[in-house]
Amino acid sequence: MISVFDLFKIGIGPSSSHTVGPMKAAFAFVEALEAGGEARKAVRVVTTLYGSLAWTGKGHGTSKAVILGLAGQKPATIDPEEADAIVAGVETKGELPLGGGRVIAFDPEKDIVVDLATTPPFHPNTLAFEAFDAEGTLLFSQRWCSVGGGFVVMEGQNDLPTGTDTTPVPFPYHNAAELMTMAATSGLSIAELVRANEAALRPAEEVEAHVAAVASVMLGCIDRGLSTEGELPGGLQVKRRAAGIFAKLKQQHSDNEVIAHQVMDVISVFAMAVNEENAAGGRVVTAPTNGAAGVVPAVLRYYRDFLSGADEAGMSRFLLTATAIGALFKMNASISGAEVGCQGEVGVASSMAAAGLCAALGGTNAQIENAAEIAMEHHLGMTCDPIGGLVQIPCIERNAFGAVKAVNAASMALKGDGTHKVSLDQVIAAMRQTGADMHHKYKETSLGGLAVAFVEC
Repeated sequence: MISVFDLFKIGIGPSSSHTVGPMKAAFAFVEALEAGGEARKAVRVVTTLYGSLAWTGKGHGTSKAVILGLAGQKPATIDPEEADAIVAGVETKGELPLGGGRVIAFDPEKDIVVDLATTPPFHPNTLAFEAFDAEGTLLFSQRWCSVGGGFVVMEGQNDLPTGTDTTPVPFPYHNAAELMTMAATSGLSIAELVRANEAALRPAEEVEAHVAAVASVMLGCIDRGLSTEGELPGGLQVKRRAAGIFAKLKQQHSDNEVIAHQVMDVISVFAMAVNEENAAGGRVVTAPTNGAAGVVPAVLRYYRDFLSGADEAGMSRFLLTATAIGALFKMNASISGAEVGCQGEVGVASSMAAAGLCAALGGTNAQIENAAEIAMEHHLGMTCDPIGGLVQIPCIERNAFGAVKAVNAASMALKGDGTHKVSLDQVIAAMRQTGADMHHKYKETSLGGLAVAFVEC
């Protein structure tokens, strides 16, 4: 089962697949090195980046993530304010505290290899780790795949995220049809079914605490983004806009210049605030990825701040329902932009948010499934073509549009009885096939689309 703990992970920006995943893989490699007793002999560690990690790793902070992971840092616990200082110390001194302990020589220019020629056999986000002793003998090596959303797997293994609990659960659904049947047979809502599965893995209070923490980090990220100005890192000289736009919206409201579509502007700026924080390397929640981290928080904030009857129970229903939908895409297609394009990131996030909002507003299971299907149907074919390999253009604005589409999809579904022609399983299958047919240059390589249409002067 893909748990709410798996799907909603607290970490740092700018990318779940290129930052969070590589950091987790590097940390796991050092753990394995230490467990095998080889860490005390190691004097050099070499990391090789392949595929999308090689093509866009620079803009996505992959080298930084590798250094942090090798130094014993984890995405969920590292202070974003300290991350740059740790990396700068390694680069300046030419020394790395392996696993946070014994210091070895380390030159990022030589010890992090960018391989643009080799095509990885299993997944476009592949990285290899090798540890050597003083004589140059290979002590230990591993190859990892960062498969999207911060999930990592050993190369060649099945697509079960490392660390995922395999304890039997009462409702082991594998597709939307099974999910709907189990919910109908049990008389449970989708959120209640997910909560029952979670309860089989850990105490209920631990589940609710994680859901509350996820909501808190999401909403806190919006607040930081709405109050921070300046230029985003990376060299594109992109200015933060969320704070300025939000100030104008508040001024219009105080001046009684409210226009009918202003709520769309507010939802959009909530999403932009999160993704500007993500682009700056701040604390975010993968939802289901970092590149799409603004959609679910924006719609959750819209529910909390603008809709009558909103409460913490509704927010919990929202996130647990979104978990079920995200898990369906993860199990049956992909949430990796490097595999299926941005339809697997912003598209999935929009589908999750639409389902979550529908559930929070009292929608039936059929209406929830319909909302999720509608939202994804209108993201099919979306490419991942970040300019300069940075999670900025068009990623920040795409989250705004994904959030608005999610609200629209939930509203449309709630006005019907859940009956519709295309099922969620069918649209997931269509997304998977569309991703397979999509040319690799449109899948997080920055070799096509906007990434090449834009010319830097």
